[in-house]
Amino acid sequence: MKEYYLTRKEARRFLLKKQGLLGDYRFHGKEGVVSYIEQAGCIQFDPVDVCGKNPELVLQSRIEGFRKEMLYKLLYEERVLIDYFDKNLSIFLTEDFRYFERTRKRMKENVWFQKEVEEIIPEILKKMKESGPVCSKDVKTGDSVSWYWGMNTSLARIALENLYFAGELIIHHKKGSNKYYAPAKEYLGKEYRRKDPLKEDYEHLKWRVLRRISGVGLLWNRPSDAWLGIKDLKAGTRDRIFGELLEKGKIAKLIVEDFNDPLYCLKGDLKYLGSEEENNTERTELLAPLDNMLWDRKLINKLFDFDYKWEIYTPEDKRKYGYYVLPVLSGDEIIGRGEFVLNRKNKILEVRKLWTEEGRTWDKYQEAIQGAVLRFAEFNEAGEVSYNKDFVQI
Repeated sequence: MKEYYLTRKEARRFLLKKQGLLGDYRFHGKEGVVSYIEQAGCIQFDPVDVCGKNPELVLQSRIEGFRKEMLYKLLYEERVLIDYFDKNLSIFLTEDFRYFERTRKRMKENVWFQKEVEEIIPEILKKMKESGPVCSKDVKTGDSVSWYWGMNTSLARIALENLYFAGELIIHHKKGSNKYYAPAKEYLGKEYRRKDPLKEDYEHLKWRVLRRISGVGLLWNRPSDAWLGIKDLKAGTRDRIFGELLEKGKIAKLIVEDFNDPLYCLKGDLKYLGSEEENNTERTELLAPLDNMLWDRKLINKLFDFDYKWEIYTPEDKRKYGYYVLPVLSGDEIIGRGEFVLNRKNKILEVRKLWTEEGRTWDKYQEAIQGAVLRFAEFNEAGEVSYNKDFVQI
């Protein structure tokens, strides 16, 4: 079985080419959004919007000409994409909805406040039949409870989310932070009726592992956040799956200098092992905090010498950098991180701080970073960029 030997630089460039982050843009417009998500399996969703939500940030770094409304239309008008659970809450192709039948069944069996929810479901369905998609504010129950999202949560919201988790409702559209739900069978058509073709749990796990390898681009067979959301994937099962995928030619083994463990990629992705002279346009991009490429932080640290932690859940007095800080990629190196905040009222992108990594200087990367910031401002529909005084932190 052939093994491929790479330097760390070659491995970085391989990963970046696979992710569409090195060379000329490989993904373009709305079609590029679908193509990238098809390759990635899913992109992780998070509702926090400091300078774009996480899936929008993932796409703006890869898709030439990306606009936020492209993703919205694909999700809530054309329904080519759907938001549901994969790597936690994620966005993926609607045609893949069938593969998560197990997840929907498990969610249905683990309803929060089952008795109370069952009592108000008829009222919710009646409301939908009378007036169409509804949000929790449209269903007046007068009751609230405490659950994992927080204190005093309305029972209507819990019921709607339980029905959504079980796959009986979908998110029809959003208005700001409000989610409007509708019956899945009315809007998904044949995709709602299609059954999961993977009857055995083991085959399902194998499909999920292969999907995650493609989603990141390079992975090792080690415990990792890259496997989040895959229930019952134990170490022994993962070992067996990697062995079978390798034996059947689905994945390839890469030996990287200074790595104790091999890395693996899809066999079809070996085309990205081309010489450095091929497609060598180098870009500077701002990466999402939950970017697919960053799902395994230890792997990124080993490949790029870049230690990244998303500090949004870290108490303010214990943060090393900031609340919502994005890695800055330039060429085949992650050269720093920055805090970017969109002032929506005045349509100004504020560059509050930029931290350069050891050995990188602002002077060397100034032009490239400023170009990336201008594109980022355009993505956020900001007409002006404001650099805070003394924003560069060495």
